[in-house]
Amino acid sequence: MKNLIFFIAVVIGFSSCASTGLVHISVIEPAPVTLSSHIKQVGVINRSETDPRYKAVDVVDKVFSLEGAVLDKEGAAASAEGLTATLLKNDRFTAVRSIDARGIYSTAPGVLPSPMSWNEVERLCKANRIDALFALELFDTDSKIAYSVDTVKVNTPLGKVPAIEHTAAMNTLVKTGWRIYDPVNKIILDEISLSNHLNFYGKGINPAAAVAALLLRKDAVKETGTKAGEEYAMRILPYRTRVTRNYYVKGTDQFKVAKRKAQTGNWDGAAELWQKETQNHDAKVAGRACYNMAIISEINGELNQAVTWAQKAYENYNNKLALQYVKILENRKVKNEILNDQVKR
Repeated sequence: MKNLIFFIAVVIGFSSCASTGLVHISVIEPAPVTLSSHIKQVGVINRSETDPRYKAVDVVDKVFSLEGAVLDKEGAAASAEGLTATLLKNDRFTAVRSIDARGIYSTAPGVLPSPMSWNEVERLCKANRIDALFALELFDTDSKIAYSVDTVKVNTPLGKVPAIEHTAAMNTLVKTGWRIYDPVNKIILDEISLSNHLNFYGKGINPAAAVAALLLRKDAVKETGTKAGEEYAMRILPYRTRVTRNYYVKGTDQFKVAKRKAQTGNWDGAAELWQKETQNHDAKVAGRACYNMAIISEINGELNQAVTWAQKAYENYNNKLALQYVKILENRKVKNEILNDQVKR
C-alpha cells in the first residue's frame, strides 16, 4: 500500500537566502465519493428533461438564453453516455445499465431539482436489478451573444477600400447536476453541480456570415456534455495530487551537503546526514534535523514514523514548523485509512 499512497517528488525548490526549501510530493487522495461495498451493479438515468407541466417556463428560458430546440436534450444524452461508458471501464462494477427515464422528469428548469423519492428509486433499482443509481438531474445551457459592426480596410484589385465587418461573440454556460442514490441505506452518496464556459466568435462581411461560426456550438456542447459525464464518473476513484512541504536546508555544513544530495534525488544520503544532526548539542539544529527526518519519512510513506519525528521536533526542541506539520500528517493518516478502505472495496 505504501507505493499506492506516495510517489517521491521530482521537483525541488530552493531560495539562496532562506533557511528552508520546498519539496513537492505526489500523493494519492481518497475518492471524493465512497460507495458501499454492496454496490456492484449500477444504473445511469438521465432525469434532466423538464416535466411537461413546466414546459412553458422552459420554453421562455430557451428563448431568452438563445438555446436551440434540441441543444439541451442532445447535450444531456451525451453526458449520460459519457458517464455510462466510463463506469463500464471500472472493474469495481459487474454491470452498468442505462435506465429508461420515460415519465421521470426534472421539476425545476435550469436548476438542480429536488431528489427523487425513495419509493421511485427503489422501484427503478428493483426493476433493473441494480444496487445504486447514478442520475443526471440537470443539463442546461445559457447563452449570451454580443454583436458589433466595425469599419475595416480590405484588399481589392483597386487597393485597400473601407468595408463593414460584422462580429458576433457568444458565451455559453453549460451546467450539469448529478446525484448518486443508495436505496439500501437510503442515502444520497453524492450531490454536485458543475459548470463549463464555452466561447464562440464569428466574423464576416454580413450578419449571416458572422453568425455562421456560432452554429458550431451544438457539437461543442455535446462534446462538453460527454466530458462532464466522464469526469463525474471519476469522483468514485482515488486521484493523484501534488502537495508541497518545507524542509530545512541550512543549519550546519551537513545540512548544506544534504541539500545537494536531495537535489540529485539521493534522499537516503540526505537522511543519513539529517539523522546524525538529530544528536547535535544545538537544540535549534537538532530540531531542524528531526523535522527533516519527518519529511523523509513521509516521502517514504511511513506516516507513523513521520508523526513521531515531527512531534519530537516540536515537543523537545520547540520547532514551530513541526506543530503544524503534525496536524498535516494526522490528516493524511485519516485520508489514508479512507483510501485503504476504498481500495479493499
